[in-house]
Amino acid sequence: MIVLQAAVALMMAQAAPPALMAGINDTQQRDAAYEELSQGETDAAIARLEANLAENPEDPALLINLGSAWAARGDKEKAADYYRAAAGSDVRYRLELADGEWVDSRAAARLALRALEQTAVAMN
Repeated sequence: MIVLQAAVALMMAQAAPPALMAGINDTQQRDAAYEELSQGETDAAIARLEANLAENPEDPALLINLGSAWAARGDKEKAADYYRAAAGSDVRYRLELADGEWVDSRAAARLALRALEQTAVAMN
């Protein structure tokens, strides 16, 4: 299965750490605003991710990270929309999560959406 270099920030809560990067090889990378997300720079992450998404509109890592950035800003509805878009994307590949587990990008998106929903339920 093809594995692209990507970062996936699965923020179980706003303070949760972003996931690690996965790779095909040392030369191919996806700019998924990993540094911005890991440093809590959500506005910069959103700007970078939206620019990259214009070139790769179905890239699941970009969609998931946009969801995570919007979740960190408190817009759970927009976050959920991005997670759903990633889960339904025709583009898919394996990603390495923060715990070292490798999962299909659709599964990572569903995991992020479930975490977002659980956070919303816990806050009510």
